[in-house]
Amino acid sequence: MLRVTKLTDYATVVLTVLAAVPDRVHSAAELAERAGLEVTTVAKVLKPLAQAGLVSGFRGAHGGYRLAREASAISLVDIVEAMEGPLGMTECSVHAGACGIESSCGVRANWRRINDVVSHALREVSLADMLAPAPNQPRRPIPATLATV
Repeated sequence: MLRVTKLTDYATVVLTVLAAVPDRVHSAAELAERAGLEVTTVAKVLKPLAQAGLVSGFRGAHGGYRLAREASAISLVDIVEAMEGPLGMTECSVHAGACGIESSCGVRANWRRINDVVSHALREVSLADMLAPAPNQPRRPIPATLATV
């Protein structure tokens, strides 16, 4: 089963709290309360989000965190890669030469195509999209260039 880690899921929740009031600096404790998470968990997700340039941290009495750019400019792939590293369905999707059977493997190219579809789908959804309630409409069709996977 493919799934993002709990920390990536929590990072998305924390980012949506920040995106709901983007001009305000939020303390880690406030973010934890609004997200329904422990302060230690929020602190754990804020560090890689800041390192990836998704949030900005401010020190001092009125310090805290806010989005480093607009929610519409942050995609889900940005969040996943900030928390988990480069997106890769398989190890060889990310690092060539990481597999002992790579030279004789007949499925690597197909995994790469699947990886591209997943990456494209995550790029198409922004943090701003995550703030809106899920639409009650059928799924968007897969672009023709990706539908052949």
